[in-house]
Amino acid sequence: MALSLVLAGARVVLPTGVVDDGRLAVEGTRIAHTAPEGAEVVDVRGHWLVPGFVDLHNHGGGGASFSGTADDALTAVRAHRRHGTTTLVASTVTDEMDVLVRQAGLLSELAEQGEIAGIHFEGPFISPCRKGAHSEALLRHPEPAEVRKLIDAARGRARMVTLATELPGGIDSVRLLAEAGVIAAVGHTDATYEQTAEAIDAGATVATHLFNAMPALGHRSPGPVAALLEDERVTVELINDGTHLHPAALELAFRHAGASRVAFITDAMDAAGAGDGRYLLGPLEVEVSDGVARLVEGGSIAGSTLTQDRAFKRAVTIDRLPVRDVVTALSANPARLLGLYDRVGSLEPGKDADLVLLDEDFGLKGVMRRGEWVLTPQLP
Repeated sequence: MALSLVLAGARVVLPTGVVDDGRLAVEGTRIAHTAPEGAEVVDVRGHWLVPGFVDLHNHGGGGASFSGTADDALTAVRAHRRHGTTTLVASTVTDEMDVLVRQAGLLSELAEQGEIAGIHFEGPFISPCRKGAHSEALLRHPEPAEVRKLIDAARGRARMVTLATELPGGIDSVRLLAEAGVIAAVGHTDATYEQTAEAIDAGATVATHLFNAMPALGHRSPGPVAALLEDERVTVELINDGTHLHPAALELAFRHAGASRVAFITDAMDAAGAGDGRYLLGPLEVEVSDGVARLVEGGSIAGSTLTQDRAFKRAVTIDRLPVRDVVTALSANPARLLGLYDRVGSLEPGKDADLVLLDEDFGLKGVMRRGEWVLTPQLP
């Protein structure tokens, strides 16, 4: 049941800055301009209040993936909601085209129901040289007709497609995606600097997990990293789990792109929120040990077990990034990319009452989505 309440006394992170001893009113499913009559006042002094997190790139969690049944997908969605991700794009992994078409239909229904914010196709249009945890046998060139098949199967719910744009058909597919209003993301690519710049000029606007699954930055061959970092039209995804990126690489990206062009993602797979063990990522078997997911065959990193609350805490306490910048990277930027910033991504009146309550050490205490507690805070 939706609530009418006032959260009082927290440090509230707004687009304009941090408000100490702030008050935030919720009426029904929305953030209210003023306190509703008769609203319950909840004392949250000693806490931080931030917008619900928006994850652009997520393959699953809670022991389930977005490559399974509708129930599996809902399990994953709910697992991440309990960790503060109130808006989530479901990512697929490389598979047979008919399998991906069926999955697109299933996930589009969940998007229509408001459970997810859309679909991200990561593969099969990627480079075999940079395939990561994708089956090489199932990869294919990004021919526009094939890309269009997935977009059509998603029934208007396709949000992003990751492409190795240097492959045959890549640039034409970027143009197709841009015209269709779908984000073209450069990733799992072996492109040169010049090829990447061409893709950006054609309409690519996102770097899929920057640094990972692409050539390293070189002083004679700068590759895609330099092109993606330097162009103000591009938002760069970063996986801040301490495994995918050295802190210096994260700092380099944040300093060069700036907070307005970074989107923290999880790239999570089934094991996020579920623990160590053996899992499937698409058709491939994954071993998770000490929270790190790797392919059983070959040992490549296979997504992450990250949740966005952990990404937030690490960014502030280990990477020493300003809280406001971290909120921008976790909420506002991805919401803008998805065209949802009028509804989510910041704590402003009229927007969905999606919020996360953190303690003074940035530990997760409560999660609200559309005015209902997903994780009810236990307050003194």
